[in-house]
Amino acid sequence: MRDVEGLKLSTKPTDIEALRADTPGLAHRVHLNNAGASMMPNPVIDAIKGHIDLEARVGGYEAAAEAAEAIEASYGHLATLLGTSPDRVAMTEHATASFAAALSAIPFERGDLIVTTRNDYVSNQIQYLSLAHRLGVEIVRAPDAPEGGADLHAMEELIHRRRPKLVALTQIPTNSGLVQDADAVGVMCRARGVLYLVDGCQSVGQMPVDVERMGCDFFSGTSRKYLRGPRGAGFLYVSDRVLEAGLEPLFPDMRGADWIDTDLYQPSPDARRFETWEFAYGLVLGTGAAAAYTNELGIEAIRDRSWGLASKLRERLEEMPGCTVLDRGAVLSATVTASFEGHVPSDLVSALRTRGINTSSQTRIDAVIDYDDKGVDGALRMSPHYFNTEADLDELMGALHEIVGS
Repeated sequence: MRDVEGLKLSTKPTDIEALRADTPGLAHRVHLNNAGASMMPNPVIDAIKGHIDLEARVGGYEAAAEAAEAIEASYGHLATLLGTSPDRVAMTEHATASFAAALSAIPFERGDLIVTTRNDYVSNQIQYLSLAHRLGVEIVRAPDAPEGGADLHAMEELIHRRRPKLVALTQIPTNSGLVQDADAVGVMCRARGVLYLVDGCQSVGQMPVDVERMGCDFFSGTSRKYLRGPRGAGFLYVSDRVLEAGLEPLFPDMRGADWIDTDLYQPSPDARRFETWEFAYGLVLGTGAAAAYTNELGIEAIRDRSWGLASKLRERLEEMPGCTVLDRGAVLSATVTASFEGHVPSDLVSALRTRGINTSSQTRIDAVIDYDDKGVDGALRMSPHYFNTEADLDELMGALHEIVGS
């Protein structure tokens, strides 16, 4: 990966222009869909293309062997971003695969309790319900605080009195700018020896994450969102406590375990027990390049700029007739959600896309509890990142006024 020194993030226009020039897609689009899939910078693109070219020249297995050192370095870049060591990181196909592998490692029995929140990601909610249906696991969702997000006092009471088998929390929901206090919940879980699983799919790449400080046992994430890596790549952090307890995925394979006798296998001693044999190694290298790029720029500066742009966007949307900003919470991220009276969100996405502006939309089934509480059938989701500018927001707002006004 080429050195990005000199592209240190600041609010100076020259620095932002350099970063934008490092992202080819921005020459053609206003990209405000980073909560869906961000645009990759050149070092990420180069890492992926370079490995595909190598596979074409020498063969898939042979290319992986030649790139072994760079592949191993990718674990290091990602571990640095997460605040852990490389042996505690597993590479996966995507965040949901990571989350499901973590859930599968926990030996649930009938009557066990999962404590979660009303704002957990839709796929996670479905997996909890599947466990309830198949195994008789009880699901309890902590109530929300008045300002939005899980009520921490109620959460602690549930953990203290009910002693769940697992506490699971989505740090930033897909359907809202809400940032839940994952660190505070980690303190509660550690104090009572309760397993703790965090979905950081929307967190990594837009805010500081320190999994050791957070006190989680599992932390799942993806490459394609604010991290600015490729689609089809994810990762899972696994704590020392999980490994020492001998927890492993329900279906390990030859990557995660060794078959050492006819009726005996031995799991990998580290997080790679959660990996499977087959990898798109170009995407692993792309994920490592994205993590290295983020580390170079500085995650605190990334957070400050992207969250600042999102705050300005909310202020402008709140002044727009017929628009309701839906984000609630004591801390709000770079994801901005809003509804527009008389307009279907997916139609707005299409109309904006024809104008070269990327956003995304959601419907009720993406967040049944949250959208029912807010009395809407869905939302337009706009998610700026550090490479966006106020001119991008101007273009978005102008287009929205034109579409909604017409």
